[in-house]
Formats: sequence, C-alpha cells, structure tokens
Amino acid sequence: MRQYELMIIIDPELDERTVQPTLDKLLKVVTAEGGKIDNTDIWGRRRLAYDIKKKSEGIYAVVTMTAESATAKELDRQLSLNEQIMRTKLLRVDA
Repeated sequence: MRQYELMIIIDPELDERTVQPTLDKLLKVVTAEGGKIDNTDIWGRRRLAYDIKKKSEGIYAVVTMTAESATAKELDRQLSLNEQIMRTKLLRVDA
C-alpha cells in the first residue's frame, strides 16, 4: 500500500452542495479494493490559469489516500471518463 495525493478539478456547473456526495461516490473504487481515503479537502471554486473545456473556473478538491498502485490507476482512469471531472493529477507521496 502506498500514499497518494489526487487533485481533482470539477466542472463549475455542478452545485457546490453536491460536490462531497459526488466525490464519495467516485472514491468508492478505493475502499472497495481495500484502500483507505485519509482526507478529502474541498478548496471550492477557483479561477483557472487557462480555460479548460471553455470554462475559466473550476471546483478544486484534494484527496489523500492509501491504496495499491493498480487501484490508484483504476481510479484515475474512471475519473478521466467522467464528464463532470475536468482534470486530475495523481501523485505518489514519497516517504
């Protein structure tokens, strides 16, 4: 098991009250495979440095988790297929 940090930029048209339930639903992949979500930090709506999908804002969220390598890759793959997710960045935290 390794430590990962995942930054997610969510479509700003999504209501901010539904961000946490949406993230919980997407992150079930990690818990189903035996991993653990350590922390979910929602930064809220921020201005982007450049437009992504013709949008100048996004809802930022940072997730720290402990999971296997294959589980982290599968989560990143599923997030890239979701239309509400604009960008993701998955990093392994070195010990």
